[in-house]
Amino acid sequence: MFLSGLDETDQQIINLLIKNARMSYSDIGEAVGLSRVAVKARISALEDRGIIEEYTTIINPQKISGAISCYFELEMEPGRFAEVVDILNQNDLVTQIYQVSGRSKLHVHAVAAGNEEIEKFLNRVIYALPGVREMSCNVILSRIKDIKGLRL
Repeated sequence: MFLSGLDETDQQIINLLIKNARMSYSDIGEAVGLSRVAVKARISALEDRGIIEEYTTIINPQKISGAISCYFELEMEPGRFAEVVDILNQNDLVTQIYQVSGRSKLHVHAVAAGNEEIEKFLNRVIYALPGVREMSCNVILSRIKDIKGLRL
């Protein structure tokens, strides 16, 4: 994949960080043929430009006993969009919100500790959202492929 403004070395650095965000500047430099200082400068520039947004630890909820991971598809009245997004943004169970094309306007991911917590979330948050015309909920049974970040 080609991204305007990224040379081959930046693409190599990003690919290495996608595979292991904890990789040292020295190890990255060795892999791409740059000094540790040059790698640090390139990574800082990528961060400053907003190309690299964050480094994070990703938890697999399926490996935690009882955790439930769900996706919700929400179709709502257009005038209520911002209000619904604000409500969902404030909820700790919600991990991702995407505005999507098509019939459903929002695609929402949530992770709960168990059945009781997801049921409370449905009753107190999802069902109470203003202007929702339709809602569907899909429980994730297993993770088959889950790519993090952008593949270059």
